[in-house]
Amino acid sequence: MLRLRRSLRSISLSLLTLGVGCTSVTAAVTRYRSGNPVDANPVLHGPAYNLGGGSRDVLEAIQWMIDQVRGSDPASKVDVVVLRATGADGYNSAILAMNGVNSAETLVITSSTDANTAEVEATMQKAEVVFFAGGNQCHYVRNFKGTKVETAIKAMVARGGAVGGTSAGCAIMGSIVFDACMSNPSSDLTSLQAMANPYAPTISFTSGFFTWKHLEGVITDTHFVPRNRMGRTLAFLARQIQDGTAKQPLAVAVNERTSMVIDRAGLGRVMGEGPVYVVLADHEPEVCAPGQLLTYRDFKVWKLGPGQVFDFAHRPTKGFYLRSVIKGLLSEDPYNGTPETRIVPVSKAKE
Repeated sequence: MLRLRRSLRSISLSLLTLGVGCTSVTAAVTRYRSGNPVDANPVLHGPAYNLGGGSRDVLEAIQWMIDQVRGSDPASKVDVVVLRATGADGYNSAILAMNGVNSAETLVITSSTDANTAEVEATMQKAEVVFFAGGNQCHYVRNFKGTKVETAIKAMVARGGAVGGTSAGCAIMGSIVFDACMSNPSSDLTSLQAMANPYAPTISFTSGFFTWKHLEGVITDTHFVPRNRMGRTLAFLARQIQDGTAKQPLAVAVNERTSMVIDRAGLGRVMGEGPVYVVLADHEPEVCAPGQLLTYRDFKVWKLGPGQVFDFAHRPTKGFYLRSVIKGLLSEDPYNGTPETRIVPVSKAKE
């Protein structure tokens, strides 16, 4: 028995020496670490953002984040932290194999109490890139908002780091979050439901979490075309104007196997299969009230394919097509349209 214990201890020490391990930071936080245990601490050249649409990850977009932070120094390396509320270390090996990565570490955090521990804070303070995995965005809002994790991420971005996420991780990247905290976890909020009643009890929002430069007044959505989410995104936008949350809210709706990456100057580019839909609501809705069918005419929709760009710092005034919701129904196919070439005046709500 003594020999067995000594053998197990030797194996554990060998794994730690190699920088590979799974340990518990606290009773409820699980840490998976790979790579160099010594902090990289490079000069940072961001910030940069990665909005992923879910399903298969666009690994090139994660590499892009890393490269934006490293700048032009080929010797520079960064420490990457993946945050999750469920799951394990599925990202570590792929990220560790990328250029310029010193270490990849996944933290599975299941409560705000655990997000406030000194051990978790220390890990977050050493990160240069943070990536939120998919799951349920309500977990991220409840576990991280107002915690040391949130503070550390904001400080990292302020000094030039990168942050991003996919699916639920993307849902928290805008300054306005459809948090899904009132939704049934086993069923998806559909477009027809949202347009039939934009104030349905299952629709709830969080603001004051992350407010990144160039993403002010932005709400995101993911899994976009396969789950037919345009209608609900339009309802979300109308709600922001009706509630006074934003005067001209903008949606960034990312399809599966796609990322919208945004650099420090605010220039966004589509990576992966596409498309990405950017949707602007720039006037008051005609009807947006509890228990009533939504009516909003002339949302401006930009459809962007792979490699196409959108300037979030200087929002374009051309290249969109118009779509409306009338009495809870879309006026026509919202996913395809002919871009307007004429000047379209701002519509006015019905008196």
